[in-house]
Amino acid sequence: MRESLLQSTQDVIEVARRAGASDVAAWGSHERSVSASWRDGRPETVQESVSRGLSLQLFVDGRYGTHTTNDLRPDALAGFVREAVLWTRALQPDPFRELPPRASMPDALPDLALEDDAVRTVPAEGRAAWLAAADAEARRDPQVLSATSECSEQERWTALSTSHGFSGAYGATGAWGTVAVTVRDADDRRPEAYELRGGRRLTDRGDGAALGRLALTRALARLGSVKGPTGVHTMVVEPRAAAALVSRLLAPANARALQQQASFYADRIGTPCFSEQLTVTDRPLLPGGLGSRPFDGEGLTARDLPIIEAGVVRHVYVDTYYGKKAKLAPTTGGGSNRAFALGPRDRTGWIADVGSGILVTDWLGGNHDATTGDFSLGLQGHRITAGQIGAPVGEMNVTGNLVALFRALRGVGNDPYGASATQAPTLVFEGVSFSGA
Repeated sequence: MRESLLQSTQDVIEVARRAGASDVAAWGSHERSVSASWRDGRPETVQESVSRGLSLQLFVDGRYGTHTTNDLRPDALAGFVREAVLWTRALQPDPFRELPPRASMPDALPDLALEDDAVRTVPAEGRAAWLAAADAEARRDPQVLSATSECSEQERWTALSTSHGFSGAYGATGAWGTVAVTVRDADDRRPEAYELRGGRRLTDRGDGAALGRLALTRALARLGSVKGPTGVHTMVVEPRAAAALVSRLLAPANARALQQQASFYADRIGTPCFSEQLTVTDRPLLPGGLGSRPFDGEGLTARDLPIIEAGVVRHVYVDTYYGKKAKLAPTTGGGSNRAFALGPRDRTGWIADVGSGILVTDWLGGNHDATTGDFSLGLQGHRITAGQIGAPVGEMNVTGNLVALFRALRGVGNDPYGASATQAPTLVFEGVSFSGA
């Protein structure tokens, strides 16, 4: 698959050059996924899909255009490319568009351990056994109203060739399991919860029965939930929810948002902005990482990139196009693995340390302003009382400003979330405003 995909990208380069393109980048992809699910004790769905595609970036007479197709037959590709060049020639000139220099792309691709052959060969009966075990454990309580279990495997190849001589491809696999459980509360409310596990290797999905038990435990812990207390409290955010919060924090840390004056990172590069407890590094070369890659979406060589060091903003994500517009040197167009400098204790240790406050287990909608950092988020979680997880709470919001919130970061856990490229650990914030009862 690697060779045929690379060949397709290389072939269209020559066709495009003959048709009048000055520079060309051709991306090819091939993806296969298989998934199955059980619901309430019986099989519900089985799906398999295969997709292939090719995307062209064309530079023609100072003009730029992108074009995609999923028909990779040689004759069809040739016609597609010639027509794409004609369409690009009709566009308005864009002096900021250019192909990244060949020197900014890798000469050789590292082995990042992104593939596991076991993912490609999971038998149907093995998938069914995983689901049956997960389902049985998830429904092992009379208060369960419904349980859904799903598992999936994916494999993907990515190839890139350019008109100035770069050509490379890499593969990646993934295996995932999810269990969601709904229970009946005393007042006929229906609390629900889920658990997710997965990664590049089949073993990252873990045991179905264990995942079913965890999802059931989470759901039962929501029984008797009440509206949380209005006030200013210490907030402990467990890793899964912390990953989502950090993703909001980093969303406007890019050249496009800066150039369009839609980022609270404007004028903050190189300045202390957040708590000294916060250090985040983009690490695209982590072996087996969910965001790992040898080159980015433009072909730029993957390198570690410090984003925040001890609270100081060091870099933002800068692609070639918006870097040129914003007069910033390119770094990389988007995030990969976001790794944290870890602290001394896990979630349980931090809960004991803070004594009282609010534990956030999930965010339930809300919004944030990328320009100012202002936010309001719904949440569910638990009271923290005497250093222990207490009664479940919900129907409450946390409001504030992301810059101020992460300036009030008091503690960082040693328990990074493994089912996301944003590997956030438990985070502890002081003086957070909650609205509830």
